[in-house]
Order: sequence, then structure tokens, then C-alpha cells
Amino acid sequence: MKEAIGQVLSLGVGVAVSPIPIIAVVLMLATPRARSNGPAFVLGWIVGLAVVGAIVLLVSDGVDASSDGEPATWVSVLELVLGALLLLLGVHGWRGRPRRGDHDATLPTWMQTIDGFGTPKALAAGGLLSGVNPKNLLLTVAAAAAIAQTGIDTGEQAVALAIFVLVATVGVAAPVVVYFALGSRSRETLDGMKAWMAANNAAIMAVLMLVIGTKLLGDGIAGL
Repeated sequence: MKEAIGQVLSLGVGVAVSPIPIIAVVLMLATPRARSNGPAFVLGWIVGLAVVGAIVLLVSDGVDASSDGEPATWVSVLELVLGALLLLLGVHGWRGRPRRGDHDATLPTWMQTIDGFGTPKALAAGGLLSGVNPKNLLLTVAAAAAIAQTGIDTGEQAVALAIFVLVATVGVAAPVVVYFALGSRSRETLDGMKAWMAANNAAIMAVLMLVIGTKLLGDGIAGL
């Protein structure tokens, strides 16, 4: 199980450092429903990651992701494909990042409606941004495949997946913890976090995808 945990830690960090979801939860914490919407968003985020990871583990279990303690060939091919996709997304993001003199980065238009979110919408937003967002989806699939390829039993797979989800949730959970710990005093800290994430979103995402994409390519090549 140690090998599985070691494999998923960097992938979990890649999911955790997701500027747009972090900005979304910070905006929710500035609304009258902050005390319910913030935790609901985090819960949805956890469920989204867990569902995707569990589905991949179930599929992997049915097609033998491990052979004599070594990754099956299809797992290595999957890592190559995921690594290549992340590299392409990273290069695209880096080339499209705001340059000096450009206008301030614009946030998705749906964020303008966050003030009207109720708890169900906050829950759904968390699930969609964790489980359906392309970058997070690729990383979660990669993490589950990395767990499956170690050949550990179902209980150990569940523990490794839970650790991945825990690490991947740190980013969106941190603002909620700050909000409940500091109350009204958290506003300046959260606003600063939001502004920095918004300004550096493209660069952060590009670097993460380039680094993790390269790692997955290396893992895939090593497994063939």
C-alpha cells in the first residue's frame, strides 16, 4: 500500500491546487449562505473525486491492472495517454496565459451567479468541478490507475483512494477552515487568496499540468 500512496500524493496535490474551484468557494464564503454553502461545496468536491476514483478502480479490477506485481501493459499505455493530454493542456494554458500589459484575467461567467446559490447548487458545483473538470478528471483517473496497478487488495485500495481524496481536498477546504476559524476577520485573507489565484490561474495550471504530465509519461514509459 505504501507504493500506492506514494504514487497518488503528487496527483492529489495537482488536484488540490485548482485556482478556479478555490476562487469559487471563497466567493461562496462572502454570501449570506456561507455557513452552509462552503461545507456543501467541499462535500460535493469529495464525492465527485471519490465516485470517479471508485469507478476506475472497479473497472481496473475487472481487467487486471496488475500482473505479477507489475503494471499491466494497458495501464502503462493509459499513463502515456493521460500524460500526453496533460502536456498538451499545459502547453496550451502556458501559451494562453495573460502577459504583462494584458487586461486582468476574467473569471467564468457562472461565478457571477454564486450569490444566488443554495446548498444543493453548491453541492453540485463541488461535484462537477472535482469530478467533471477535465484536469481533475485526468488526474483522478491517473491516481486510481496507479493504485490499481500495485495489485493491493480492495481494502488497501480504498485507503489509498481516501488519502488521494484527502490531499486533493486541501485546496478547497482551506478557505472554509479559515472562514470558520477567523469569522469576519477572515475576509482580508480570503480576498487576498482570491485575487492571487485569479491573477495567476493560467500560469499555475500550466506548470502543474506540464510537471505532472511529464511524470505520467515517465511512469508509462518505465512500465512498458
